[in-house]
Amino acid sequence: MEALVEQVRQALIDSIDPKTLASSSRYFKEGEAARVYGVRMSEVSKIGKTSLQQIKVLPKYKVFELCDELWQSGYLEESVVACLWAESLHKQYEAADFKIFEYWVHNYLTNWADCDTLCNHTIGNFIMMYPEYITQLKRWATSSNRWIKRASAVTLIIPARKGLFLNDIFDIADILLLDKDDLVQKGYGWMLKAASEAYQKDVFNYIMSKKSVMPRTALRYAIEKMPADLRTEAMKK
Repeated sequence: MEALVEQVRQALIDSIDPKTLASSSRYFKEGEAARVYGVRMSEVSKIGKTSLQQIKVLPKYKVFELCDELWQSGYLEESVVACLWAESLHKQYEAADFKIFEYWVHNYLTNWADCDTLCNHTIGNFIMMYPEYITQLKRWATSSNRWIKRASAVTLIIPARKGLFLNDIFDIADILLLDKDDLVQKGYGWMLKAASEAYQKDVFNYIMSKKSVMPRTALRYAIEKMPADLRTEAMKK
């Protein structure tokens, strides 16, 4: 089935859009490594979904091997397809699959788009099935690697929106609270914002208790969906 990977790569090459390629550099900051073909994300999603029928007939371990091959290329569009394939198997996830996802986090993430695409749904779905692995996310939060730290937070975006794991969200926010990396700050701020959809009062109280030390970038992200009066109060110095 390696031919399927080559098929995806050829489809991406055939879909290169010069304007998308030219504008791609705007989305990544200094220190982020992002190789791109220059394919619109809607088209990348279409290419990934077109191949799902072929993926469904394969054993899970083989799909993960193909995903790994895509990740190894370093191309953003291939990582998106890898995440689509992995996410399509979420009903088959087993606890042992965490080792595979953790390997991808530790070895392949080089920019915020890779990080968020993998963590929001693929690993987020896994954590909702196997919440005992939140302990591992808290270990990620202590890493010296910016992407592993961001991953610890953005993995909980979807669960947070569903009202899950509030105390664990606060634990991870505590670990990341003083981090100086703005992409880590945005990651845990986004996590808090997602949690505020179900627990506005609790999240607001948390922010107010930390606002004297919380970086403004994280604070702004965290309060984004709150009413104007609460946002104003949170932003007061």
